[in-house]
Amino acid sequence: MIEITPEIATKSKAWPFEEARKLKVRVANRVPEKGYVLFQTGYGPSGLPHIGTFGEVGRTSMVRRAFEILCPNIPTKLFSISDDLDGLRKVPTNIPEQGQKLLAEHIGKPLSEIPDPFGTHESYAAHNNARLCAFLDSFGFEYDFKSSSKLYRSGAFDEALLSTLENFDAIMGIMLPTLGPERRATYNPFMPISPTTGRVLATAALEVNPHAGTIVVEDEDGSKIEVPVTGGRCKLQWKPDWAMRKLALGVDYEMYGKDLIDSAKVGDRIIKALGGRAPDGLTYELFLDGEGQKISKSKGNGLSMEDWIKYGPAESLSLFMFQKPKTAKRLFFDVIPKSTDEYQSHLAKLKSESDPKKIAENPAFHIHGKNKPTDKGSSLSYSMLLNLASVANAESSEMMWGFITRYDPDANMDTQPFLAGLVERAVSYYQDFIKPNKSFRKATEQEARAFSALIEKLRGLDGKTAGEDFQSIVYATGMEHGYENNLRDWFQALYQVLLGQSQGPRFGSFIALYGVKETISLLSEGINGNLSAWANFCSHSRNSAALCGQKLGSTNGGKSQEWTPR
Repeated sequence: MIEITPEIATKSKAWPFEEARKLKVRVANRVPEKGYVLFQTGYGPSGLPHIGTFGEVGRTSMVRRAFEILCPNIPTKLFSISDDLDGLRKVPTNIPEQGQKLLAEHIGKPLSEIPDPFGTHESYAAHNNARLCAFLDSFGFEYDFKSSSKLYRSGAFDEALLSTLENFDAIMGIMLPTLGPERRATYNPFMPISPTTGRVLATAALEVNPHAGTIVVEDEDGSKIEVPVTGGRCKLQWKPDWAMRKLALGVDYEMYGKDLIDSAKVGDRIIKALGGRAPDGLTYELFLDGEGQKISKSKGNGLSMEDWIKYGPAESLSLFMFQKPKTAKRLFFDVIPKSTDEYQSHLAKLKSESDPKKIAENPAFHIHGKNKPTDKGSSLSYSMLLNLASVANAESSEMMWGFITRYDPDANMDTQPFLAGLVERAVSYYQDFIKPNKSFRKATEQEARAFSALIEKLRGLDGKTAGEDFQSIVYATGMEHGYENNLRDWFQALYQVLLGQSQGPRFGSFIALYGVKETISLLSEGINGNLSAWANFCSHSRNSAALCGQKLGSTNGGKSQEWTPR
């Protein structure tokens, strides 16, 4: 990988470098007193890691890498902090019934004090924390995991908690105007953990004792208790907690979604009241569903991490997160193919690029950093594989590899894991989203004449014809048969008749991949309107679509025509 120098990073227009330059100004290009610049992301362990977790850690990591290039002599750390001292508010429904019953007995207790319903860890929080780390590790993120419970109990927050207690009235003055009348009456930024029930108490403060470092509240049995605010015996309400944590750890950079802008402003005021400085950061836009509506957990109208990884590689999701983070984007299944194709294009440019300025602005550079993939990749785009799966009516990746190895004899699923993953995902995407919506039609008379002309041109070619030559032939055929003023209609006819869909691949490349004789047979079936039956036959064949074509004679002008692989 060509080295990106600080001088290049200073001028790059890529947004991670823009963020890094702001951070450089913040720290005055010097190592902070704590010894490193600190980036932070948060995690709520009442549920499993999700696509938002991936986006927050991924984007923050991009800024961190950009800062390390810009300021190579300043160490950095990324803390991924689990809020596992939070009380369990409700029982999640995505765990077995017996586990739900267990958790129901511990509503209100800190997540780190609740038994693990799966029986694999010392607590429910520990189970989900382990899932978070496994999740982040699987994508190669570099981070330091931190447990909020351990930070509270170790004394790491004690100084900031005592400062919060000393500035109790100032913090109440910040918080109360943001609350409704009912909650305002009992609000207390400190939530002691009941010494009798072990539950987190959200109740009014009866006494505040800054000199003693304690707070007096009413326990669940009605008795008054005096609880130290240090040592993990109290936790803060989430907005003061967020602010206190930034102050105590010396967080320099943190991202958050648009929905937390008001909360962040409140937190920044609290940090200022405590004598600290709020971190820098980027506010990113929220995702929209397939209908353009805001994604909501309660509605379940979003796209899960598992969904994306089933149909597209993680790198394509990283690209989706990289692109325009301040713009609201639809996060739905139909964005996966486009994002995957664009990632492949950026990666190909990264591998061949020699200009460090262009490398610094290439999204693939920010996705991979210095760890450029060693997989040699493939010239086959995800869209091309989708269309191959479509025309072959593929039910397994094995059906696809017969075409792929004929097109590229060096292709190998063992030495090209990225391509192997793409093939598998393309079959899944085709089966779940394309196949149910395929709708073939018979060619019109004009289209049939053009198809027949294209067949004759293809018959005269040898086996060495390249994809670009095929593309020129397809263009010329359309121009010669009434599409000279609207070639878009010509290609749409090919897609609708041959693929049963309104959009499709670069057709010359598709012929090179699918095969000349196979394309001739496909065109013949399209002329006669037999493609629905042909596709159904191939889907039930134990061989690839190319082999099943040997058994299915196509007709052209009433004459049976044998179809054999080239």
